[in-house]
Amino acid sequence: MTVDNVKLLGRTYAASDGTIWMGLSGTGAELIYTGSKLSVTMRGNQSSEDKAARVGIFVDCQLEKDLCLTGAEQTVDIDGKGDTPINVRIIKLSECSSSCCAITAIEAHGGKIEKAASKQRRIEFIGDSITCGYGVDDPDLSHGFSTSTEDCTKAYAYKTAMGLDAEYSLVSFSGYGIVSGYTGDGYKNTDGLVPKYYESYGFTENSGFDGKNPSEIAWDFSAFKPDVIVIYLGTNDSSYTGYDEDRQKEYTADYVEFLKKVRSVNAQAKIICTLGTMGNALNGAMNEAVSQYSAQTGDKNISTLDLPLQDIAADGCTINGHPSVTTYDKVAALISEKIQTETGWN
Repeated sequence: MTVDNVKLLGRTYAASDGTIWMGLSGTGAELIYTGSKLSVTMRGNQSSEDKAARVGIFVDCQLEKDLCLTGAEQTVDIDGKGDTPINVRIIKLSECSSSCCAITAIEAHGGKIEKAASKQRRIEFIGDSITCGYGVDDPDLSHGFSTSTEDCTKAYAYKTAMGLDAEYSLVSFSGYGIVSGYTGDGYKNTDGLVPKYYESYGFTENSGFDGKNPSEIAWDFSAFKPDVIVIYLGTNDSSYTGYDEDRQKEYTADYVEFLKKVRSVNAQAKIICTLGTMGNALNGAMNEAVSQYSAQTGDKNISTLDLPLQDIAADGCTINGHPSVTTYDKVAALISEKIQTETGWN
């Protein structure tokens, strides 16, 4: 296996020894395999089952294997279709803060591996648990969080990218925000801030990429140049700001500075700022941030989208009030429509 014959997904890290490290949600590798059997060897960096990296292996867009990786290496076999090529996607379904994992070998038995073709469109999604697909596989509201119930491919961002036939990159962390991460006591949580890690491969509370935290490795913005950037941040900030005017202004000011950072490394991308599925307390402050940013910089290549609150009575929800698959489908449809309006994509 080499990175020359697989396509890396999102902010996937290729180490010098050939190991492919997956941290952020949605990272991984995509390839075309022709032959009888494909073997994929992987390992995680977390011993706890509740925090183990969850990985899905998709064959021709259908989930074939669903694994939770602890420290021990695991090898899984994928049946090929002989002379008929298959598309294989190895995707990290869970987020990076709990755990990372690695692909250490991909072996073709009596066949060949080729890099999957790149799509022309590219979208970057910056967000929190709603982007990660937090708890999407657990409708029992009495349960706590586990990486085994998190699946970014069932959340709005991945669905939007697939529906628009676009490459994606997810930069998302559950509980994180712009001015404050989630706080249960009203005090500002400055540990859980997305802007801190936007210019890196993410962040993990465990050992990271073979002993090096992904936050210590700078992301090369030339490796993925998005046409569109969707920012969905504010749900966790509202646990700090509430409806307090001064705190909301603080959120707005920090949002403006984050937009400047995002624009500095993405000169041409259309930026769409959205909020509202799990609460709309900060929608006005988000819109104000975009207005102030445009006034200060003259940048008009940016817009907002106010999303409706989820209809829990009709569509259900998952642990800690997070969206159901039905809600994610609705959010993806609205964001896709907005992107099409802004870009002219069919």
